[in-house]
Amino acid sequence: MTIKEIIPVANQIMQDYDLCDSCLGRLFSKQLHLSSNKLLGKKLKMSVRQSSTKCFICKNLLDNLTPYLKLMLDASSKYDFSSMIVGALIKPSVIDRDDYIRSKYKLRGIDSVKTDITKELGKQFIKKTKKTIDFLNPDLTFTINFKDESCQLRSKPILLHGRYTKSERGLPQKQKSCVNCSGKGCRCCDFHGISEYDSVEGKLSEFLFDKFGGTTAKFTWVGGEDKSSLVLGSGRPFFVKIQNPFKRDLILPRKITSDSVVMHNCKIISLPPKTPIKFNSSIELKISTENEILPATMAKLKSILNGPVVVYETSGKRSEKVISDLKYKKTSKNCFTLFIKAEGGLPVKHFVDGDDVTPGIRQIMNDKCTCITFDFLEIDLK
Repeated sequence: MTIKEIIPVANQIMQDYDLCDSCLGRLFSKQLHLSSNKLLGKKLKMSVRQSSTKCFICKNLLDNLTPYLKLMLDASSKYDFSSMIVGALIKPSVIDRDDYIRSKYKLRGIDSVKTDITKELGKQFIKKTKKTIDFLNPDLTFTINFKDESCQLRSKPILLHGRYTKSERGLPQKQKSCVNCSGKGCRCCDFHGISEYDSVEGKLSEFLFDKFGGTTAKFTWVGGEDKSSLVLGSGRPFFVKIQNPFKRDLILPRKITSDSVVMHNCKIISLPPKTPIKFNSSIELKISTENEILPATMAKLKSILNGPVVVYETSGKRSEKVISDLKYKKTSKNCFTLFIKAEGGLPVKHFVDGDDVTPGIRQIMNDKCTCITFDFLEIDLK
């Protein structure tokens, strides 16, 4: 289709309605394969020497986007980003008028007024900031609310992987959620979902929030330990997703210490693990017995290496865990230390004193056994 062919339709529209250059040009630019709606609109108006006073569709909004551009620039000033996308909430009356014009004049396959507004805002923003538009995976997503003249901003999450060690007992692995929002994030917890920092999760989160900003941090742990357990060696691996970070290009120190918790080699990664992570744990257990330990009884523990240890869950499921190494050392007449290398997911305390893990220490020794402490000496990813 040529410009000569569309002029009669454009003239009819201009006789019936006042439209701004952008809205008029948008009705025909795709048919003519042109990129600038505004320039086309000006050209069409020159053919009939008409100028609009107030646009019937957008009420001259497209000529007054500067305040919204300023909202975007102000909102994004503290963020690290290289790409962005713009969305919008438009008054229904604007959309209705646009639909009415397109329907009345049988105009199909053209951009909506909402699309034109977001495109124009995006063009003006990248001209100012030298950033790029990314429709699939932008660093920042703007939502401009034209109903109340506000700007909401969402930052793409970042994913980190690292390890931690814990050198003192008494610190739980997981942090209790904020009682006010149950971990969703609210004003009471500064939108972090946690209000205290008295756990491994809390101490790691506190450091990461300080460095990257952001709202909530969602951890994926590679195994877990008791409040009374130590985590030694190269540490326990973890993954953490930080929502709405301010910074995204930081390089962290190889070692970060917060009291008894040390974070090691924490780095930004691009993708989370696609499958559950398999790992082996080297564990030191201190165990007490009700009766005196006999050498012949302790020797029976080696039988655990002959086959898998079966774990029966409360849901009715069962799983098998392999213990690939086992050593023991008697420390008193009623206590001994056990060293095992076990497949990840073995419930250690139940392995010592429970009925839902077979074979277990209590079953093999035929005695009441209590796990005093268990510490992780090393965690190896398979």
